[in-house]
Amino acid sequence: MTTNSQNLSSATKNRSDVEKSLDRGFIWLTKIFAFGVAATLLWIGFQVAIASGPAIQKFGASFLANTTWNPVNDSYGVLPQIYGTLLSSFIGLLIAVPIGVGTAIVLSEDFLPAKVKLVLVFAVELLAAIPSVVYGVWGIFVLVPILTSLGKWLNSYFGWIPFFSTPPTGPGMLPAGVILAIMTLPIITALSRDALISIPSSLRQAAVGLGATRWETILQILIPAAFSGIVSAVMLALGRAMGETMAVTMLIGNSNNISISLLAPGNTISSLLANQFSEASGLQVSALMYAALVLFFLTLVVNIMAEFIVLRVKRL
Repeated sequence: MTTNSQNLSSATKNRSDVEKSLDRGFIWLTKIFAFGVAATLLWIGFQVAIASGPAIQKFGASFLANTTWNPVNDSYGVLPQIYGTLLSSFIGLLIAVPIGVGTAIVLSEDFLPAKVKLVLVFAVELLAAIPSVVYGVWGIFVLVPILTSLGKWLNSYFGWIPFFSTPPTGPGMLPAGVILAIMTLPIITALSRDALISIPSSLRQAAVGLGATRWETILQILIPAAFSGIVSAVMLALGRAMGETMAVTMLIGNSNNISISLLAPGNTISSLLANQFSEASGLQVSALMYAALVLFFLTLVVNIMAEFIVLRVKRL
């Protein structure tokens, strides 16, 4: 051990001044990049906050609780959009998390031949490369008719349940949630699979050696060991779902109302910005920037929660 330390120290001393300068330069370059990312984030938030200043001064915190969006009377509130953003993202994750984690388990274990797994991994990752507008067009012509028929059946037989209390009209909260599930599925699957693959094989072998079955090993050993990575994948997918614009705008119905029914149309903050920003003027622009600031804060909270959960899990 002493010999290795002496050799390393000798090698360090024998390095030329040019190599040392390159190392110092690389360290400073990475620091600049790191602080540049943080500075860019702060600059974006600062600029959005400045642009939303007039709306903040006029509406204050009531902007978050008001349900009216009326450019004619300059009366604005984003409670329906906040509700739609959170609900559509929750529906998407409710569908995508079990499917994504299950797919990650299948692709990380030896359930399938290696060639089949390679094809499936490529297919899952290919979903992330499809533009959101393509998802939106596919949703309009394929997904909406299917979910409309399903929604009519649910409303006919289970209309007494508040979630299915309104007859479907086509675009709505449910199609938006399903399309978000499809769009976030590659993120959850890929990152969860990476977390499961990174677990040392000795952990699997030790569990099997103690008499655990394959599924006991997966459910009681591997998933808890990879839990922090899975949580990070879910939170990243949540941030992606909350910020999705084009596909959700095409499928959610863009109605500034709050309804507990999943079959009713709704709206999100991203859809509101996409629909109205090009024609906005005066106080409406400031109100839209205020809404963007709210979305910025929501996504920031999601990322902070993800880091907090990961740190808590690592300490256990």
